[in-house]
Amino acid sequence: MLKGLKVIDLSTVLAGPSVGTFFAELGAEVIKIEHPKLGDVTRSWKLPTEDSAANISAYFSSINYKKKYISFDLKSKEGLAYLLDMVKDVDILISNFKLGDAEKFGISDSILHNINPRLIIGKINGYGIDSDRVAYDLILQAESGFMSMNGTPESGPVKMPVALVDVLAAHQLKEGILLALYNRERTGEGKSISVSLYDTALSSLTNQASNYLMTGLVPQRIGSTHPNIAPYGELFTTKDQKTITFAIGSNSHFKKLCDVIGIDRIVDSEKFSSNQKRVVHRVELKKIIQEKIKDFTCSDILSQLTALNVPVGKVQDLQEVFSSEKAKKLIREEDINGIKTSRITSIAFK
Repeated sequence: MLKGLKVIDLSTVLAGPSVGTFFAELGAEVIKIEHPKLGDVTRSWKLPTEDSAANISAYFSSINYKKKYISFDLKSKEGLAYLLDMVKDVDILISNFKLGDAEKFGISDSILHNINPRLIIGKINGYGIDSDRVAYDLILQAESGFMSMNGTPESGPVKMPVALVDVLAAHQLKEGILLALYNRERTGEGKSISVSLYDTALSSLTNQASNYLMTGLVPQRIGSTHPNIAPYGELFTTKDQKTITFAIGSNSHFKKLCDVIGIDRIVDSEKFSSNQKRVVHRVELKKIIQEKIKDFTCSDILSQLTALNVPVGKVQDLQEVFSSEKAKKLIREEDINGIKTSRITSIAFK
């Protein structure tokens, strides 16, 4: 879809590079520029089992795909001149410089737009364009409220197992850049788009933010359960020791679940007659459901409920996930410097 589009990727770590990969996977020519000695730090973020001598890691591979790699020092006159010459014929430039670095390197927005008025500049920062504070996804998860809500009362605060704030910031920047491309088609003018991890994290609080803003409720750690819906996220063990969970979002779903597992008598009970009441009595409800679930095998309960369109799923690890043919279709492979790499696609739309 984006064949003919040219992108320079000056960014490192996850958010910025994943935006570059998004455009590359859609057919754009993406050139990733790295320092000749330092390179992208994620090249060194290796699992203990990875080859210590290799110049790439699985982490690096996950968000660098179909790119051309060039190394030069932006601090050198030659490097700066080379970059500015490239900018003349580029559509998008992506970066995540610290405050003041773009000006120090001689590639401020004004300089770049003087060279190429149609250029779209996409920038990721931590806490806003006026902050020089170093930002990592973990710290943003801690300071934006996510960790305070994630986990169980026993576990204490827990970070999410992917750098989700980075991932969401990348999506925000993609949206901004695509809108800028649309605007350029109408006006011929480039734009500078800036996304902060902090703003992204807070804008992603969605229903939890409104729960607090409208009712004053400060969310507590409740494991996988949902503050507004029950049963939703409780974990149940089947006869064959598999773990399943339900997302019962309506009275209709609840009635079907109760019918299948043989507890239809509680559907009209005062305690469980509405979603709001089920939230209040969710602990008791979980015990009632678990007592019945233990008589079903995982495949049996999943097949019966799925046939009735009741939201139910088995808790799977990644080995199970990627044994699925549907999941395998989303894997993208590429040789980088002679090393076979794999990642999940950055394109989820069809």
